Amino acid sequence: MDIRFSADHEWIAIDGDTARVGITDHAQSLLGDIVFVELPSVGREVARGVAVSTVESVKAASDVYAPLTGTIIEVNSLAVEDPSVVNSDPMGAGWLFSIRFREPSELINLLSEVDYQRLSK
Repeated sequence: MDIRFSADHEWIAIDGDTARVGITDHAQSLLGDIVFVELPSVGREVARGVAVSTVESVKAASDVYAPLTGTIIEVNSLAVEDPSVVNSDPMGAGWLFSIRFREPSELINLLSEVDYQRLSK
């Protein structure tokens, strides 16, 4: 599994033509205690760069963007039922949604972990 990052502070775990998406540890720490998560509907067609989800904390609400163009194939109901999991395990149990992507060429727009770390300092 290949892990990439977006400049919008999402992590993307790529496996074949699917990508699991969540917010980075850096993003969740900036937001603070997450109290609400809104996820897209399974089957929704999404375009890269479009807001598809919302994460709200006691400090602010933040959109989560589709890092790739495709179809939402799975959502994490645990993140809706217990939003604190996005804080406690953002790159594990706190994932948000999965996309079956159609444009592999869009992967070039994603960052390596090293590049993301430079960006978020």
